[in-house]
Amino acid sequence: MFSIIQAAGWPIWPLILCSVVALALIIERVSSLRTARVAPPKLLDEVISVTRAHLPGADVVNKLADNSILGMVLATGLRTVIADPRLTEPVLRASFESAGRVAVHRMERYMNTIGTIASAAPLLGLMGTVIGMIEIFGSQAPTGGSNPAMLAHGISIALYNTAFGLIIAIPALIAYRYFRGRIEEYTLEMEQAAERLVPHLMRFSVPPVKKAP
Repeated sequence: MFSIIQAAGWPIWPLILCSVVALALIIERVSSLRTARVAPPKLLDEVISVTRAHLPGADVVNKLADNSILGMVLATGLRTVIADPRLTEPVLRASFESAGRVAVHRMERYMNTIGTIASAAPLLGLMGTVIGMIEIFGSQAPTGGSNPAMLAHGISIALYNTAFGLIIAIPALIAYRYFRGRIEEYTLEMEQAAERLVPHLMRFSVPPVKKAP
């Protein structure tokens, strides 16, 4: 491996850095975007079951918020109803929308970095290719001969950097597209969960008292 790095020259080091960062972020996203940590399948049904007769206490709501990202969204709606029993449906929907934006932001963490690496790695490989070509042209002597060592080194720089750039970019792009699709699925699930919970929570809303004329 060290001999390959030597043959590829200094342009390989930015690519190695990109590969390490991309691998670390992909592993982190795989762990963070697991279904159990984002949207457990039975969580909404459990919340509806617990709140069928009355609103839960603060400790239950806090535990729900710490359960998952979907739990955080549902807990926001519960806290809104508990804090203001006279709230209207638009206010409750607005609280869910605000929590949804926070949830999407959490799910999209590091996504821009992964996408940037997927786009930049081929360009870094191309830069190495250009530097290798410069080495090749530099190996040509003014008399028409060439330096075999410099020629071989230039070819190594060009080929290794091109290949390594593609090796980094292709998995990073696949991971980026996969995570983006998962985030869209989770976002839709959260929207549907909020739509289902709104009428359920509005049962606990106290209608405003009409003033006598």
